[in-house]
Amino acid sequence: MMQGDDIVEQDAVIILNNMTNPETALLALKYFQSKLKLKREVILYNVALKVLRKHRGLERAEKLFDEMTGRGVKPDNVTFSTIISCARLCYLPSKAVEWFEKMPAFGCSPDDVTYSAMIDAYGRAGNVDRALSLYDRARTEKWRIDAVTFSTLIKIYGKSGNFDGCLNVYEEMKALGVKPNLVIYNTLLDAMGRAKRPWQAKNIFRDMNDYGIFPSWGTYASLLRAFCRARYGEDAISVYKEMKEKGMELNVILYNSLLSTCADVGYNDEAAEIFKDMKHSGTHKPDSWTFSSMITIYSCSGQVSEAEAMLNEMQGAGFEPNIFVLTSLIQCYGKAGRIDDVVRTFNQLLELGITPDDRFCGCLLNVMTQTVKEELPNLAECIQRANPKLGYVVKLLVEGENTGGLFKQAAYELFDNISADVKKAYCNCLIDLCVNLNMLERACELLDLGLTLEIYTNVQSRTPTQWSLHLKSLSLGAALTALHVWINDLTKALEKGEELPSLLGINTGHGKHKYSDKGLASAFESHLKGLNAPFHEAADKVGWFLTTKAAASSWLQSRKSTELVSA
Repeated sequence: MMQGDDIVEQDAVIILNNMTNPETALLALKYFQSKLKLKREVILYNVALKVLRKHRGLERAEKLFDEMTGRGVKPDNVTFSTIISCARLCYLPSKAVEWFEKMPAFGCSPDDVTYSAMIDAYGRAGNVDRALSLYDRARTEKWRIDAVTFSTLIKIYGKSGNFDGCLNVYEEMKALGVKPNLVIYNTLLDAMGRAKRPWQAKNIFRDMNDYGIFPSWGTYASLLRAFCRARYGEDAISVYKEMKEKGMELNVILYNSLLSTCADVGYNDEAAEIFKDMKHSGTHKPDSWTFSSMITIYSCSGQVSEAEAMLNEMQGAGFEPNIFVLTSLIQCYGKAGRIDDVVRTFNQLLELGITPDDRFCGCLLNVMTQTVKEELPNLAECIQRANPKLGYVVKLLVEGENTGGLFKQAAYELFDNISADVKKAYCNCLIDLCVNLNMLERACELLDLGLTLEIYTNVQSRTPTQWSLHLKSLSLGAALTALHVWINDLTKALEKGEELPSLLGINTGHGKHKYSDKGLASAFESHLKGLNAPFHEAADKVGWFLTTKAAASSWLQSRKSTELVSA
């Protein structure tokens, strides 16, 4: 056993290096400094700094550095890398940057490990350009980068919206043999959720399982958010069930995300179960957004009593209905044909001091398309009070007067003053209303205006072999109007001696409305039969109705002959 003066400098380094208590380490450092004639005193300081780092003692490390330089001891690369890594452990990236940038003043040049660590530090400190610049250098010079730094790089790319960059970093780290950790996977899943790339979130989650990394609550939360944002209802419900099976609690935000998804994809039964589970959890009470989603679900399904019961429960919980709730209720009452309740709800909105927005007015307009003619004036009055420009257009339609070019000008001014995201919905509803009122000329004017303003795009297309009518984004009334215009265009083409292509097609899309058993295709099929049109649903192209040049020409000629006889 060593005693007193038998201790040499190397022994002091070993003793300090094995210490865990920072207080003892600092006392030992002073002792060795007083007893030994040190040749490389910086090494003792570095070992003492490492002990302080174990306990995240950045403030003491900084004081020790000042003492060290005050004694004339020159710091080396290890000194700085130890303090920088201590700052990173303390989650103080700005401090890490500060110490890194001091290195040149003391004649120190960072090594590859320090540079790699600084990619993380600069990224966390918000200096993205510097972090990415160092990363480019790291790839060129083949520095060794740890998983923490890769995680920061993924976050940097994710925050900037460069989601492909996130995936590239992930692939690069795997190629370099760096095993992704739980933080990496959670960060990637969060980024793919914000990118609305649920299919990639699925692949990443599969990779995670293949690597044998067990998902945490954060993993499931990120996955659930990814599926909810993209409205992957089935996958979202699957993640929810897995979380419940593992005893994981959802927070209010996750519950609300799930219910909002259920509302958008028409999962009524699942929403009822989730709402029940939320109330029984005992830890998270429904808030106004929870009730709003539930009322939307019942309203879209026309379940009036359930929607009203949910409204009462909402008010009993201390929440007043907001514009989203009242919009849903108006939709619900409209589906049920309860126009007096629609008007009452509209008045309630005004009494609460809420200003009707474009979506609310669009809902009123949609209700008009489902309402018998006798009750239209009551709804027209509500729309006039909510949006005078829309009200004026509706008034011209409901009153049915011949206004010359006044109607089209009024419609143009309306579309010029509403937000882009509701223009198509408004145009669809107004055309539907025209069709319901047997005002085909007005419907054609609106369709023409919609095409001119590019509210509708690519409705007709022509190639050498096929002429097509594309109706996927149109309402039934707008689709029927577009068909009428297209048939007229085909007739004019024949009259001019133009050659029809070998194939003519109508694309209605194959989707069904989330709260309806019927899509546009089924409604359109019966209309085509009524016209005796030779279009037949294609067996190999869902949503397409096709006919040949010969059949179309013969049918168009017969229509023309019938019209001449009628005249």
